[in-house]
Amino acid sequence: MGRTELVIIMAVILFVAFLLGWLAHLLIHRFNRVGTTNIADLDQMANALHEAEEARDQAVAYLQKREAELSSMLGQTQAELQAAMDGLGEARREAAELRAYIEANSQGA
Repeated sequence: MGRTELVIIMAVILFVAFLLGWLAHLLIHRFNRVGTTNIADLDQMANALHEAEEARDQAVAYLQKREAELSSMLGQTQAELQAAMDGLGEARREAAELRAYIEANSQGA
């Protein structure tokens, strides 16, 4: 086998490798190609996702606002309860003092 034959065989092998690579490239791009219907579906899904994120953000904002309102109401209720308990304690002390005073007066009389 001469030098010319070796060069021709190498050229044919390289050309066949090039053709196989080109064919593989075409097949890969043909299977991975996104059609117009797929693009429309992707746009629709993107819009639905965007709307869902906005709804989630609104729900989170509403929940935070509601939580703040409920925390405020709880604080007010606890303050009112403490004031009522203080008043009840004071009333019980006054009642005990009045009982003691009445008993002292009724025994002394």
